[in-house]
Amino acid sequence: MRKFWSLLIVILLLSVITFGKNVEKGISEKVLIELKKSVNPDLPENKALINAITQNSIKDLAQNKSVRDKLFDRNFSIKLENKGVTNQKNSGRCWLFAGLNILRYKTAEKYNLSKFELSQNYNFFFDKLEKANLFLEKIIETRKKDVNDREVVFLLKNPIPDGGQWNMVVELVNKYGVVPKEVMPETYHSSKTGELNRILSTYLRKCASKLRETKASEKELRKMKIDMLKDVYKILVYTLGNPPEKFTWRYKDKDGNISEWKEYTPQSFYKEFVGKTLSDYVVIYNYPAKPYYKLYSISIDRDMIDKNDLTFINLPIEELKELSLKMLKDLKEPVWFGCDVGKELWSKEGIMAPEVYDYKSLLGVDLKMTKKERVLYRQSIPTHAMVFMGVDLDDNGNPVKWLVENSWGEKSGKNGMYVMYDKWFDHYMYEVVVPKSLLPPKVQEILKTKPIKLPPWDPMYEFFF
Repeated sequence: MRKFWSLLIVILLLSVITFGKNVEKGISEKVLIELKKSVNPDLPENKALINAITQNSIKDLAQNKSVRDKLFDRNFSIKLENKGVTNQKNSGRCWLFAGLNILRYKTAEKYNLSKFELSQNYNFFFDKLEKANLFLEKIIETRKKDVNDREVVFLLKNPIPDGGQWNMVVELVNKYGVVPKEVMPETYHSSKTGELNRILSTYLRKCASKLRETKASEKELRKMKIDMLKDVYKILVYTLGNPPEKFTWRYKDKDGNISEWKEYTPQSFYKEFVGKTLSDYVVIYNYPAKPYYKLYSISIDRDMIDKNDLTFINLPIEELKELSLKMLKDLKEPVWFGCDVGKELWSKEGIMAPEVYDYKSLLGVDLKMTKKERVLYRQSIPTHAMVFMGVDLDDNGNPVKWLVENSWGEKSGKNGMYVMYDKWFDHYMYEVVVPKSLLPPKVQEILKTKPIKLPPWDPMYEFFF
């Protein structure tokens, strides 16, 4: 009997091995025939679909009229006054535009200004300089690693991106201050950054090669780095202009009153006209692929070598809504937030709503995924930062839709403003920034814990553009 069972086991093992060898991995003729049978292009309904889809945009054909017809209400029960629509144009500076739009709001309210805009170009100049220094320092730090090491590859892939995060807004403003837009206006290269980025990236990769190949002490390498940064600074001055150390400025309020001319530094202007302490604000994420009520930080998610990486508390989506609502309703302050703006976006009307496109009815394929699946498999990641300026509540005080100030100019959406429906918030919202004082005590305690470190290739690393 023992021999029988031994023989049976051997036979089964041989069967498994043989079966494994005979598994079809490619598209054989048999498989191809099966695939062809799954679609009959001669059926009348398929002919109509083929004729339509081959000659038109899938997105246009998938418009869900039954959903769209319900999305034209643009009234909001809570609405802050817009201070002018900004335009980042062909650049990846949404995070900075959104950050400065937050700062200008209180300034415009305080000084009775109808419109007011801070210079994005000024802070962008120093963002580029700081990112160049960060890149070169990380190259020195990793110079003994293989050039194909994952961290080195990450650094070399995009040495000096436009994109950024809230922590970068904070550090840039704290260190360099701010100036009115007319003091350092936009240039061709601040509004259209592709050419500048290619030149800077080429130069920094050349510097990386030199720093990695040179046999020298860290002290000597850093002397080389300073010379490299001089070239970066020169390129930035030539393309973005020379950032002012001092300037004179005056303003005209809504009533026509004109202030006296006064001299400022960027730091003194920030202190007098803005005065907001950005270090009092904290970043809250909804990252469903990680445990909630934990503190996280993401490696190299910053623009300054001597500052902290992006750090955030991970909370359920309901708490992001609650905190955003408190900002708008109780504090009367706009809310900086990050989302995946391209998903289910009706661009022409500036409306973000689930099922605004119905691909399943058109293509017969179900594209739905959970939020966790979308994040883990890179189907949805944070891509864009904007500002909440209002919210519409139902009779029970629950949000129905959110008023969004974008930075794509007045021709985008409806006069630059967008509408985000609350169900869209659930699916594609990832980050809000709120005052620490707004957090419940149990959430504030999380800030005292040691953050869990995430690698720079984590899905949540993505800079906002």
